[in-house]
Amino acid sequence: MAARPTGSVALPLHRLSVAGFRDLARGEGGRAVVEELLAAERSRRMLLLRALHDGLSGNGVPHRAGAGVSYGEAWSLLERAQRTAPEVFDDVLMSPNTGMWLSLTMRRLRGVSFEDQPLWVMAGHVAALAASAGVRAGLDFSIAVPVSRGIVFLPTLGCARIEAAQPWSTARVEARDGQLRITGEQGTALIGPGIERSAPGWHAVRRVTLGTEVPHLRIALEELDPYRTFPRPSEPLPLSAQDAQTWQDLLTDAWEILLRDEPVSAEAMRAGLMSVTPTPARERFRPHSVTAGDAFGGVMASRPDDAAQLAATLVHEFQHIKLGGLMRLSPLNVRDSAPGFEELFYAPWRDDPRPLGGLLQGIYAFAGVARFWRAHRHSAGGTHASLAHFEFALWRTQVWSTVNLVRGHERLTPLGRRLLETLRERCAAWLDEPVPDAELRLARQVAAGHRARWRAHHLRPPAAAVDAAVLAWRRGDERPPPGLAAEPVLVPDSEARFLDIEAVLARYRLTGAGGDARDAEGAEGADVLLAAHGDRAGARDAFVALLSGKGAPLGAWAGLGRALAGEEAHEDAARLLRGFPERVCAVQHALEKATGQGADPVLLAQWVARGARELRG
Repeated sequence: MAARPTGSVALPLHRLSVAGFRDLARGEGGRAVVEELLAAERSRRMLLLRALHDGLSGNGVPHRAGAGVSYGEAWSLLERAQRTAPEVFDDVLMSPNTGMWLSLTMRRLRGVSFEDQPLWVMAGHVAALAASAGVRAGLDFSIAVPVSRGIVFLPTLGCARIEAAQPWSTARVEARDGQLRITGEQGTALIGPGIERSAPGWHAVRRVTLGTEVPHLRIALEELDPYRTFPRPSEPLPLSAQDAQTWQDLLTDAWEILLRDEPVSAEAMRAGLMSVTPTPARERFRPHSVTAGDAFGGVMASRPDDAAQLAATLVHEFQHIKLGGLMRLSPLNVRDSAPGFEELFYAPWRDDPRPLGGLLQGIYAFAGVARFWRAHRHSAGGTHASLAHFEFALWRTQVWSTVNLVRGHERLTPLGRRLLETLRERCAAWLDEPVPDAELRLARQVAAGHRARWRAHHLRPPAAAVDAAVLAWRRGDERPPPGLAAEPVLVPDSEARFLDIEAVLARYRLTGAGGDARDAEGAEGADVLLAAHGDRAGARDAFVALLSGKGAPLGAWAGLGRALAGEEAHEDAARLLRGFPERVCAVQHALEKATGQGADPVLLAQWVARGARELRG
């Protein structure tokens, strides 16, 4: 990111150091490079604040909003806080929630974002920022701020609940001699010294201190701020005392794991990880987490299964944060110039096809995940070690294949190509590292299974070739027409779900929890028989029964391929179903449509396999 002089004032020019880029290109980067990215992000936010100031002064937006929120008073208080306590101003400015608010509000002003709250409430949030900065700077002041459904938010501090007759109103925040009074239309909250502690009518931001060494990592456990969630604001969701303690314990243990196994990442997080927004627990082995480029330093995550999973999640999301910061400074790819067209790719960590920019983010994030499990497998014990070996083997394989898929793409910038080549070299070295045979074999099966399920959902052979294949099958031809093996067309299936089921079931098995595998969403009984119990014969029969009926799940074809593996008579069918299941899917669907009845799944797969050039080669 570069800034040009405006008038007589020269704005700072940000460049990433050579050493910083070298570290980031390897998927790493410690405290020093994160501080470089943060400096650029600070300038960006200052520019956004100025753009917001200018936007609120024009575009027909009144200088005084709502029932008395004054943008001018807010700017004046922010300037006072910046002069008096610049470190406080920067802390409020650099909160992930502030970044998200700035981005959403600017979009709203430009008419490209629509929220249910009035514009004056979103824009008036600047007064709440100013009040927070003023309180923390020790200033005396009085200012009106928005009230959203009876809640007054003071970013980085907490929120007060006051009585309000309307969903959107205002309250006056007054600070005098260390005392804070918040007065709304129908109620008042008084907060004395010690605003960092919760009290009746006041819910303070919960902060967690991690580590015993100095400096500690101190992060906010965000439950309150409306801009803590992505991609749009949400109501507060306070944790119970028990849930808060659970998160405290998990974060403490995860931090100790990172200090031991990922010390460079831990140092980077000391500078750039500012908040974690907890969300409810999800299904086992399927945690959900997200970051946003506009919320540098913030991670939203579901409650994990254990501390190791949380440590991996933090590494994953911090990779996104670092790469997002790099891409602010210089793009890694350029958009396709064809209007209405964006090339999509297979991403082995997603159910859906991804554009090039999103794929680069995934490659970078999962390179970090592979690196974490590579180290953690040597410090974990028992079933945890087995799981860690599997995760390392799986993600190094998936990153390697995806880097090679796009490494020479024409829409990569020179910087993007350098980054991918560096990551490729790193991943190539990982491929030579030994992994126990059982976990390595399982990781390869899972990688192949995900790709097969993705192909079954999103790829379609040429329609004319499918029609010709149906006719050939009904005539009793020895093999399908060669056109069935032509390059398929990508047709994204918005209904694709749970393509990671083989990985989830593998984790159940590795951790000795196979008996619970039937509870995994997206798992058919046949999947459980095969993955959790190793019952190939039972799984084969169950898959055949499933695929002989109408409306069978497309992923079942990939499952049948795995169940048939090892049967000499069906080896070609098994390889086809694990490599190109879309061909059999398409013919079976067309047969059902033409005749009202599909073919025997195994016989059809064997027949289609006779036309597969890849198998004959």
